[in-house]
Amino acid sequence: MQYTERVSRLESEGAFVVLAKAKKLEAEGKNIIHLQIGEPDFDTPKNICDAAIQGIRDAHTHYAPSGGTAAARAAAAEYMTRTRGVTYTPEETIIMPGCKPLIYSAMVALINEGDEVIVPNPGYPTYRSVTRFLGAKPVPVKLREESDFRFNVEDLETLVTPKTRMLIINSPENPTGGQLTWDDLEAIYRFAEKHDLWILADEIYSRIVYDTEFKSVSKIPGAKERTIAIDGLSKTYAMTGWRVGFASMPKKLCDYMFTMAINNFSSTCTFAQDALVEALTGPQDDIDRMVKEFRRRRDVIVAGLNKLPGVTCLKPEGAFYVFPNITGTGISSQEFADIMLDRAGVACLSGTAFGEYGEGYVRFSYANSVENIEEALRRIGKVLAER
Repeated sequence: MQYTERVSRLESEGAFVVLAKAKKLEAEGKNIIHLQIGEPDFDTPKNICDAAIQGIRDAHTHYAPSGGTAAARAAAAEYMTRTRGVTYTPEETIIMPGCKPLIYSAMVALINEGDEVIVPNPGYPTYRSVTRFLGAKPVPVKLREESDFRFNVEDLETLVTPKTRMLIINSPENPTGGQLTWDDLEAIYRFAEKHDLWILADEIYSRIVYDTEFKSVSKIPGAKERTIAIDGLSKTYAMTGWRVGFASMPKKLCDYMFTMAINNFSSTCTFAQDALVEALTGPQDDIDRMVKEFRRRRDVIVAGLNKLPGVTCLKPEGAFYVFPNITGTGISSQEFADIMLDRAGVACLSGTAFGEYGEGYVRFSYANSVENIEEALRRIGKVLAER
């Protein structure tokens, strides 16, 4: 039997690979502290669950329009307008089962074989994976620790070619927790306008920010016309398993993606869209408490990592990841991750899971209790001291 060449271009995702290894070790009786997976450890707020349950009781269990129910698109458009500072209509907003289908569909609609896409590195692996799948070339732009894991527009100018079609940004960023400044975003927009590029802005961590405010490139005058702004429920509302994402973009692209949804998955779960409406329009107290707790955990893990021999760690501005520099240990990123899983029972990810510029770093998710974080730090310190 034959398979297409393009399917071999798809990459796996490190967090799920390490999760499988960790689960296997747990099944063998080893205690594992999970700091590898990008998933809030909180339950979905009760009011959101109640809205979905009511939707089931009201028989919202049939097909929905492929771009989302009218109520969900209206709620998402209002939310994007309120949080981005630029007006979006329901016709410019689409609902899909998670953010990955939004990323994938936008890239399928905009990227041709042979095109080039500038992607953050270290960065979320789906960006480069989908680019390669489409027969295009991912061009990495280095996120620099000395710049708080941001990139310079000067770097972009050295990478752009006549084949460049899109720039992907992720702010706050996975895996570093870094966030682009207003000056960065304005320079990015001017760069995209100069070279007539699309901007795919993955803003899934927009509400999980700490010492500053969230900033969206969409707010810059003129940027809306060339930007796909993506958000969703998974991170902010602890709803990873619900699979509901949304994005706002120019109407013509939204219409194309509507048709792609028809041909791909038909529609997003109807009663999950009832939950979306409640999440975006209902009380936000649970979210505020969750972000406050994430900030507390961030401070604990950053302080603890900076006490370990050979490890230094910047304090991230958003998301729930730290990306410590481990070059002082003399251990490669993958070896560090393997040792900590096997000997310390602490699951983390090699920085190289996010691209070649991740060498010398590892990613820890602090979506776990302070008690588990402190125990993980103790175990890591013990293993490093024994080397």
